[in-house]
Amino acid sequence: MEEFYEKHNETGQLVMLLQEEIVFEEYYRCYCIGGKHVRIMPYEPRNPHHLRYKADFSPGEEKLKEMTEIVLKINKYLGYDFNTVELALRDGVPYAIDFCNPAPDADIASVGEENFEWVVETSANFAIEKALANNGGDNLTWGEYVKQSAGKIN
Repeated sequence: MEEFYEKHNETGQLVMLLQEEIVFEEYYRCYCIGGKHVRIMPYEPRNPHHLRYKADFSPGEEKLKEMTEIVLKINKYLGYDFNTVELALRDGVPYAIDFCNPAPDADIASVGEENFEWVVETSANFAIEKALANNGGDNLTWGEYVKQSAGKIN
């Protein structure tokens, strides 16, 4: 087994990921566009696919602000211009469950008309903003994760 890891991992270290099941009371799917526009949508992943955006809960103003800040931090760190973050709330504490969805579902049949309209309008406005700001140079958004990792050589 050691030969396998030495052959497949130059450092010879075994990398493992520990996961915990979050038994949640509330769940939210949060769109983030342009690293600044956030839409937090109640989401019930235990429902059939066509009913997942039909939930009987919504965040209070303070929780909405907290979740917005979490979503913005994650997207800034990753450097994503378009992403969804899924947050599960257990005992009022938000846990980031899934946060790497740079091509998330935005179909009107699943997200609903109001959310669909927000995604289309916000995406279009962000695309126009980026196009107008581009002077022919690099217009990529580099997140802190890439910036911090790019200079490291093992």
